Amino acid sequence: MSSDNKGFAIPRENYKILLIGLGLIVLGYILMIGGGSDDPNKFNPEIFSAQRITVAPVVCLAGFVTIIVAIMRKPKANEANKE
Repeated sequence: MSSDNKGFAIPRENYKILLIGLGLIVLGYILMIGGGSDDPNKFNPEIFSAQRITVAPVVCLAGFVTIIVAIMRKPKANEANKE
């Protein structure tokens, strides 16, 4: 890298991966929504469904891992020459 490089610190491809990770996190939180009861005196067992207890946290975790990969990933030599 030369000192006159005016590009961003993270390459464009990494920003795409970063947005995918952010989308996964949002999707995970959307999967956690619901399961409550309209009546506070009634218990709704749907709050403990597999979607909310297992799937949603795994999707969120995958999103966080994807964001870490996007930040840590180095561009290949041919990608760096394009910009």
